[in-house]
Amino acid sequence: MKTKGQETRSAENTAVQIRRRISVEQVEEGHELAPKFDEHGLIACITTDASNGEVLMLGYMNREALEKTIQTGQAHYWSRSRQMLWHKGASSGLVQTVEEMRIDDDQDAVWLRVRVAGSGASCHVGYYSCFYRQVPVGAEHSKGQDLVFVESAKTFDPKEVYGDVPNPTVL
Repeated sequence: MKTKGQETRSAENTAVQIRRRISVEQVEEGHELAPKFDEHGLIACITTDASNGEVLMLGYMNREALEKTIQTGQAHYWSRSRQMLWHKGASSGLVQTVEEMRIDDDQDAVWLRVRVAGSGASCHVGYYSCFYRQVPVGAEHSKGQDLVFVESAKTFDPKEVYGDVPNPTVL
């Protein structure tokens, strides 16, 4: 059985060490996590399904979301529309468990490979992926459609899952 002092030391050992950026070598070739947050304190995060590689969503993390994701192994983001920390799946049950987290070469973008609980969907609209529509390009664009649905059906009904919670989409 752990004593109170041992529990405190364990919690301290799990603290995320986000380092100050001091050199290109440190950022590109080093072993220190030194992310570059933008002028709003955010870093882009692309999230894919760990089982098939499909892109599920693009989100943003602030320092707290990045730290919580690393500490808990569950995806946390910063909601730009709601201006708040967002534990993905906390209200819907569609929690994203992180299988792998990567950071790009200059440490200004994060990639999460996740497994999603429940129906496996990641889109608040009810689709599996937030990228459920295709924008025709080249010769396909000339056929006259602006957007083409690539997912034929929703995986869940947002009204059943979210009830009266306001839609986070901002016009």
